[in-house]
Amino acid sequence: IPGLKSAEYTTLWRRIRATPFEIEQKEPQNESQESEDEGVIVALDATGMKVTNRGEWMREKWKKRRGWIKVHIICDVETKELLGIRITDERVSDSKEFENLIEQAEKTLNGRKIALALADGAHDNKDSFNYLKKKGITSGIKVRKNASTRARGSPYRAKCVRELKKIGYNAWKEKYCYGMRWTSEGFFSAVKRIFGEDMRATSREGMIQEVKMKFIFYNTIAHAV
Repeated sequence: IPGLKSAEYTTLWRRIRATPFEIEQKEPQNESQESEDEGVIVALDATGMKVTNRGEWMREKWKKRRGWIKVHIICDVETKELLGIRITDERVSDSKEFENLIEQAEKTLNGRKIALALADGAHDNKDSFNYLKKKGITSGIKVRKNASTRARGSPYRAKCVRELKKIGYNAWKEKYCYGMRWTSEGFFSAVKRIFGEDMRATSREGMIQEVKMKFIFYNTIAHAV
């Protein structure tokens, strides 16, 4: 608009950092939908994002400069929608954010039940299996090849290991729709392709906000009606 001054970059970025980027909660189902709903299949995964302007957060964490941060997501494999996201430094394991992502997804789904959770071997530990058992969610976690069939703190994991060894990986993969886990990988690829995988922010808060903005914005435009 003629006569108006252009906003300064610093002002724009300050406002962006103050904007609460959140995943939109689903509308609650009606009684008819609830009776027909078989539950949601979700996929969890994590990836790294490069830090171009390696800033104070990386220096504080490592006392020297490192190159990436970690993004953990959970998606609906049918709709390919983002249901939850967590941003950490590269030291945090995938399984550490497992419960947080499931809880975020439940909040986003607003009453719909998660029926099956798909995840790679990075999520294979007793805590993840025990949590799924407590929630009544079927595990689609790929266990390690040398996994023990003994309980060792998780009878449910032991049961899943025994089943996999009995029917074989290919039959297990088909039974639990494990191939649908590509949904989360595809989400990462799309975000990196459109927005790039480099981070421009230099502070911890800035990096978290930048990542959330990219992922939630892509989720919004990809599923706009």
